[in-house]
Amino acid sequence: MSEISKRLLQLIEDNDISYGELSKKTNIPKSALQRYATGETEKIPITRIEVIAKALNTTAQFIMGWDENESYNNDIFSIPGINPIPKTYKRPRLGTIACGEPILAEENIEAYDDIPDSIKCDFTLICKGDSMVNARINDGDIVYIKQQSQVDNGEIAAVLIDNEATLKRVYIYEDKVVLQPENTKYPPFVYTKEDMNNIRILGKAVGFTSLLN
Repeated sequence: MSEISKRLLQLIEDNDISYGELSKKTNIPKSALQRYATGETEKIPITRIEVIAKALNTTAQFIMGWDENESYNNDIFSIPGINPIPKTYKRPRLGTIACGEPILAEENIEAYDDIPDSIKCDFTLICKGDSMVNARINDGDIVYIKQQSQVDNGEIAAVLIDNEATLKRVYIYEDKVVLQPENTKYPPFVYTKEDMNNIRILGKAVGFTSLLN
């Protein structure tokens, strides 16, 4: 069962709501909601996650595992059938980041991306490959990064290794650092001893724009 399904199941139990009641609130079939909560269906459309989050008095970010403390703008659901464009601000999209250079050095900036006001981030990166697909982050997606040098275990972060940025779930222990992909095709990357010093956390992933949505 994915982390998203676990959170969804817990929220349903905490709200003491049946699948039938949740179906009426969200206009999502009861059978689909059951598949989402049990993990039978892992790829849940983001639009449905947003509707489910509102019905369960939480945020889409929390269900997705992005940031439990971030607020989420649910105003777009106040008028049925109308989805207003959210307010945005611009943040730099970084290209190749050389080790030792300031993260936001001007020469690293490829472009600027529009970020929803509800998400606080400092820069964006383009995801490459399919190692994070189970977190719904696909090849070519724009990932929003909040610049910070530390993250909690299990959070998704941009990490610099040998002058190349990668996106993984991070687990830091006294004797090792584990970078966990969100794809069962790939094993975790484990760094010990001196290799731990070569890992630099650039920031925490707090959202993304998917080209598939």
